[in-house]
Amino acid sequence: QVQLVESGGGSVQPGGSLRLSCAASRSIFSMNFMGWYRQAPGKQRELVAGITSRGITNYADSVKGRFTISRDSAKNTVALQMNSLKFEDTAVYYCKAQDQWKRDYWGQGTQVTVSS
Repeated sequence: QVQLVESGGGSVQPGGSLRLSCAASRSIFSMNFMGWYRQAPGKQRELVAGITSRGITNYADSVKGRFTISRDSAKNTVALQMNSLKFEDTAVYYCKAQDQWKRDYWGQGTQVTVSS
């Protein structure tokens, strides 16, 4: 079992930046995958960015070149650096961890609002 707590959300103008952080209650060293998902009102939750235990990353096409995911196993955190934010990035962002037995753990989410 692991608890995940997201932080760093907030309101920002278009073109601005935010850095989200996901803190795990225990070591993430054994987590096969950690990712950031988002859910906008009326839409399904979607994968934004993910990173494997080997450091392999993948991104949704809509955020490539703007968002960067990173993983710090020493600090048990996963971060999402979001640059050049757009209106359509507005959503609740969730952190997910998947362990070696394919069990998923979710955080409670943090709101990101991009508005002028």
